[in-house]
Amino acid sequence: MSPFITLPDLASRTLGGSVVAASDESFAEKESLIRPGRPGFQAETFGNKGQVYDGWETRRRRSPGHDWALVRLGIPGVIRGVVIDTAWFKGNYPPHASVEAASVEGHPSPAELEAATWVEIVPRAELKGDAEHHFAVTGSRRFTHVRLNIFPDGGVARLRVHGEARPDLSVYDGLSLDLAALANGALVTACSNEFYSAPDNVISPGLARHQAEGWETARRRGEGNDWLVIRLAGRGVLRLAEIDTTNLLFNAPGAVSLTGLDGEREVELLPKTRLQPDTSHRFRLDHRDPVTHVRVDIYPDGGLARVRLHGQLAT
Repeated sequence: MSPFITLPDLASRTLGGSVVAASDESFAEKESLIRPGRPGFQAETFGNKGQVYDGWETRRRRSPGHDWALVRLGIPGVIRGVVIDTAWFKGNYPPHASVEAASVEGHPSPAELEAATWVEIVPRAELKGDAEHHFAVTGSRRFTHVRLNIFPDGGVARLRVHGEARPDLSVYDGLSLDLAALANGALVTACSNEFYSAPDNVISPGLARHQAEGWETARRRGEGNDWLVIRLAGRGVLRLAEIDTTNLLFNAPGAVSLTGLDGEREVELLPKTRLQPDTSHRFRLDHRDPVTHVRVDIYPDGGLARVRLHGQLAT
């Protein structure tokens, strides 16, 4: 498994990504490229355009050139790896593909993006049908958009753009924000157990629709408790914690505690406090010292739907 796939998919529709333009989408819509979850398929399912595919598919090209799709990342960031998935495309996948990236601030139109300066982050590479292709990306530049090029045409089920979020937080100057939000640049950097679902889910946007969209650990049979560590969007002072156990009816933790970390210094933000199942809890935090990370301890095990830590960036 490529190390970079543990990082958030910055292009995901769940995080606000959008396929803003494509050269062609005659057989299957471009929006499917960034849809969350594994691509589905049902053989011999035909629509008025042919076999139905859960992906992006262009017509057979009869003229020079190649097809492409422009994707606005849901969260700008440093790209560490790209996955091009041709799942279920067996006789109609593109033989080759490349990926470019650009940094364009504001809300550019497709025409403005076409005129932007693009950097190749994945050189033209050979693809196989019905397979995931992982490409590590080097460099530390921040990008807002990517362009998938396929040569010359064909179908791609999913495009994943994994990296480290680098949003512009200047719009929050003087205001409070959720310093634990993935969308603001936070990241889960350590976790005791992720048997059932990924810890980054707890800082994802929106509400969890079911248990799989939260974080859930295996049943603990020994001593101790489960925990995770969140690197905040920036060093800040936390004033309000939201601990959400929605959808966790019989596997919610019995209690939670929060510890702020700032270098070697530890700050008790919330002592061990009882939780209820399927409940959104809100706790005011009185400590005024800024921290960079927060350790969330759950007792003894179980799951959380979301963790929100509201506060202000330290000046």
